[in-house]
Amino acid sequence: MRDFRNLAVWQKSVEFAKEIYRITEQFPGKERYGLCSQLQRAAVSIPSSIAEGSSRRTSIDFARFLDIAIGSAFEVETQLIISNQIGYLEKETFEKLLAELAIIQKQTNRLRTAILEPPLSKG
Repeated sequence: MRDFRNLAVWQKSVEFAKEIYRITEQFPGKERYGLCSQLQRAAVSIPSSIAEGSSRRTSIDFARFLDIAIGSAFEVETQLIISNQIGYLEKETFEKLLAELAIIQKQTNRLRTAILEPPLSKG
């Protein structure tokens, strides 16, 4: 079992989820159970999936949960694009969130690749 709290990608994705909560507070009230809820759930799913996967016994199982985290990150990306296109996000905020999310996507993918690579044999 790995300590997920020490993973940089988990730490970054927790901060990102908190930022999504702060930003969606500014969305119209009619979106409370719509886009706000969807964005919040998908954003929280990223660090949650990383944490759950870290508890799995095999690297393959951990990688499967990292795949789920990556999927959630792309779900958030789509919802941010929609939020921007319908005028709920200013361009600067939108671009900042996309940049942060791209880092999380890359870090999660790198972690997935690293845990699936066979260890180098000494010899």
